[in-house]
Amino acid sequence: MAEPPERDPFPEFRLDSDAGATFVLESKGKWWHAGFHLTTAIVGPTILTLPYAFRGLGWGLGFLCLTVLGCVTFYSYYLMSKVLEHCEKAGRRHIRFRELAADVLGSGWMFYFVIFIQTAINTGVGIGAILLAGECLKIMYENLSPNGSLKLYEFIEMVTVVMIVLSQLPSFHSLRHINFASLLLCLGYTFLMVGACINAGLSKNAPPRDYSLEPSGSSRVFSAFTSISIIAAIFGNGILPEIQATLAPPATGKMVKGLLMCYTVAFLTFYSAAVSGYWVFGNNSNSNILKSLMPDEGPSLAPTIVLGLAVVFVLLQLLAIGLVYSQVAYEIMEKQSADVKQGMFSKRNLIPRLILRSLYVIFCGFMAAMLPFFGDISGVVGAIGFIPLDFILPMLLYNMTYKPSRSTLTYWINLSIIIVFTGVGIMGSFSSIRKLVLDANKFKLFSSDVVD
Repeated sequence: MAEPPERDPFPEFRLDSDAGATFVLESKGKWWHAGFHLTTAIVGPTILTLPYAFRGLGWGLGFLCLTVLGCVTFYSYYLMSKVLEHCEKAGRRHIRFRELAADVLGSGWMFYFVIFIQTAINTGVGIGAILLAGECLKIMYENLSPNGSLKLYEFIEMVTVVMIVLSQLPSFHSLRHINFASLLLCLGYTFLMVGACINAGLSKNAPPRDYSLEPSGSSRVFSAFTSISIIAAIFGNGILPEIQATLAPPATGKMVKGLLMCYTVAFLTFYSAAVSGYWVFGNNSNSNILKSLMPDEGPSLAPTIVLGLAVVFVLLQLLAIGLVYSQVAYEIMEKQSADVKQGMFSKRNLIPRLILRSLYVIFCGFMAAMLPFFGDISGVVGAIGFIPLDFILPMLLYNMTYKPSRSTLTYWINLSIIIVFTGVGIMGSFSSIRKLVLDANKFKLFSSDVVD
């Protein structure tokens, strides 16, 4: 198990003997590479769940939550980048979230807390990526062979095999070209989906629109917090320090440029996907809006070529997302198993890498096949993972590092965000887990359908 960090006056020598840092988190990137990584981590097929999230909030509250969470996360990531730059200038360049938190807060337990949360995020996103990729394959298969016998778990097995191969790419930096393609793919399928939704909404087969919320007050509250957790998961990444670690030092100012690139793409995709999908389907929106466009009964609501191309784009980007969110797990494995003196591609390091990374991907694939709860997984991961790491800790780290006066607006903004999102995280965790438990009655192990 990873050991908590100790203050090291010569961190460059410590990193030279750290295989996780040297191999997985090698620092060679430009600011636009960080932008590609961030975009892949944040702007993914989870945006196809935005209409589903809106059905628990309605138009007004949906827009408000989407905007507020977007502004708060951008602000949060900016503050964390400033804290990382401050530590680097002080001679303590942190390349891992857990080390940054333990150093600034001066607590060994914080080191293990961040490892636990990041593991929950990485595993949850890895499961979700494989599950949704398998569902994409199933959608294409059912359209080509309506009476085919293949089940969802068999498509998940296919995706898992591909992910095992791709997982052998040795470093985070080596994903830069894949993540640039990922950026183009997310733009592609978003605008295909938006066009398909507009076409569906204007067609004679347009579904009836109902934007009403649940009649029960308590159910409405639970649904709202579940939706907020889903949106938090969509904006969250939980790996910003590891992404900033891929930048060639000094990192000053580079991460802000990467964030601006990422949020430009997010603005274009998030709002267009949420508005178009919820406008057409209202409170009947599926957790994957592409499934809403291809109802089980009745004709498809969009041209087959458009939907097919969108599904292919989603499938390809999911592979990149699975790779990005696996890097922290791979870095932890490599730090413990690899020998930096032997070289990245030596037999001594290649064999453990192959075995450990393959086992990790197989575990994610097995869980995806066994528990097909994509929409609910997003809510739980958002509540217990992304909200603490992306909405609470960055504000706390900034206040501890820069120590703004209590008379300043910055101090009170940060404190308010900490308090509000601590409450949101608690309520979101409760409501998301509640929905997960309720949905557990609707499925059987290795079901061939994803429960909404």
